[in-house]
Amino acid sequence: MATKEKIIELIDKNQNGIEHLIDKKIQIWTDYVLFSGLWWMGLGLSIIPWIIWFVIRKKESTDRLLYIAFYVMSISVLLDIVGDQIGLWHYRYHVIPVLPTYFPWDITLMPLSVIILIQIKPNVNPWLKAIFFALLASYVGEPFFDWLGVYEPKNWNYSYSVPIQIVIYMSAHYLSERNKFTKLNPEE
Repeated sequence: MATKEKIIELIDKNQNGIEHLIDKKIQIWTDYVLFSGLWWMGLGLSIIPWIIWFVIRKKESTDRLLYIAFYVMSISVLLDIVGDQIGLWHYRYHVIPVLPTYFPWDITLMPLSVIILIQIKPNVNPWLKAIFFALLASYVGEPFFDWLGVYEPKNWNYSYSVPIQIVIYMSAHYLSERNKFTKLNPEE
């Protein structure tokens, strides 16, 4: 059994190696990615859809929709980090080099797709919307970013994403229908 000191030494050595690789990644990003066409596309995809949503959103539902958007962002970022770290996929042309995820996908495209689908035609069966969302994200979004060279599925098949996307959409839909919020009392 390894001693505490040996474990600390191994973890610190590993961390130093990771930091060295991140420094290399930032240098590559600075030299080759920053201000490239795919970097500008990623920056645009991070900002422009939010501006469009802000204009077309259902104003009286803004808080509820943002609540859902932050939920979808959190799940997307978490799953993307796990997938990247265990080698299922990786991204190139990061908007922000130290994030292992593709910022436009997790922070803009996923959450906005979900909240727009929730907002539009609210009486349509949510399972149909979830399947539509999952198929669109898995068989259009992922292959498109793969084709551009931004996304590299290494040990991942687009079909694996379908059930995950359905669960993300259905859980977001469930949360969107919650209404048991009490006003905060400033005197408590």
